[in-house]
Amino acid sequence: MGTEQELAIVFADVVGSTQLYESLGDDGARETVQLCVDCMKEATTEFHGEVIKTIGDEVMSTFPTADDAINAASQMQQRISSSDFTGRDDVRVSIRIGCHFGHVAVEKNDIFGVAVNIANRMTSQAKAGQIITTAGTVKLLNEDWQSVVRQIGVATLRGQMDEVALYEVLWQPEDATSMLPKIDWSDAAADKPGKLVLRFQGQEVVLSHDSLRSVTLGRADENDVTIKGNLISRVHARIELKKSRYMIIDESTNGTFVQRDDGEEVYVRRDTAQLTGTGLIGLGRVASRGMPLAIEYALEAD
Repeated sequence: MGTEQELAIVFADVVGSTQLYESLGDDGARETVQLCVDCMKEATTEFHGEVIKTIGDEVMSTFPTADDAINAASQMQQRISSSDFTGRDDVRVSIRIGCHFGHVAVEKNDIFGVAVNIANRMTSQAKAGQIITTAGTVKLLNEDWQSVVRQIGVATLRGQMDEVALYEVLWQPEDATSMLPKIDWSDAAADKPGKLVLRFQGQEVVLSHDSLRSVTLGRADENDVTIKGNLISRVHARIELKKSRYMIIDESTNGTFVQRDDGEEVYVRRDTAQLTGTGLIGLGRVASRGMPLAIEYALEAD
């Protein structure tokens, strides 16, 4: 019989290992990946963690506290991104990390449960060089770590109806110094969403808390916004107001591209992302301003 514990779970994996094999060959890539894995295991041990298993280029570890987990994750990122760390033939590599604190079942040197799935999901949402975690985990961190997190979106979990807010831990000092004021965790979920305005070829659609809360986008005529194109699915995507956030949910074959005016780019395929600020939505391909199939969006005050 297994035992139940509350632990912080960390998944860390090498980004772009397929490309490493193409550029370095089998031996060189294996050597480079192993250097990264060794570094991640050492950081785990240094901050009171336990390596549960390694799967190829991925390490799964547990920690007694959220602080230990983020300290180790930060150490992994710092060491592997530093100028002192290079793989075979001086090839630079990156890792991505996901973390969540919760109940797990411990059995035969392995762990199971929803918390494990959430931690793994955080990793899949992370980009190279990122540490992504959940709001529940952030609340358990000390004030120093809480001061250098920012919410970057919301993700849905397979088999669950509820969404999970995504938070990035800014482990690089230069990123942390440009942070907005500290998040008020008690009031963050109560923010009013304003309205979301979509504009496409002279058509304007407005979503808000007091009126329309959901629209569909696609090439079929029954969509709220109909867009004809050979890369666009019949019902390509939906935009919904959920818990004070406007979410775009892709249901297509070729995915949805969001180009924010501040320069951030998001690609969503069979997944969900938050719409913030202003920008463009492209169905099946990247949109640019002036393209006939580009959808303009703007989050505005009521």
